Amino acid sequence: MKKKKHHSQPKKDDKPITLGDMLNQDLMEQLKGKKQELKAAEDKQKEEVERRKRAERRLREKNKSFEELLGESDLNWKEFK
Repeated sequence: MKKKKHHSQPKKDDKPITLGDMLNQDLMEQLKGKKQELKAAEDKQKEEVERRKRAERRLREKNKSFEELLGESDLNWKEFK
């Protein structure tokens, strides 16, 4: 009589192993900290670019000639004659 081989099957209720499970907890905390630092640096850089653009726009408005200001005006100057 042949013996039946019982193969051990993995449990289906086990969740798959993630990278976070395989890494050391301290290393995970370091990576999360680095991610936050990079995000903060990116936000600071975007804010600096916006500030520089606002300053350039303000300087450009300040240095406009009378002709440019008159051309941008929505008023109909013929009505005031």
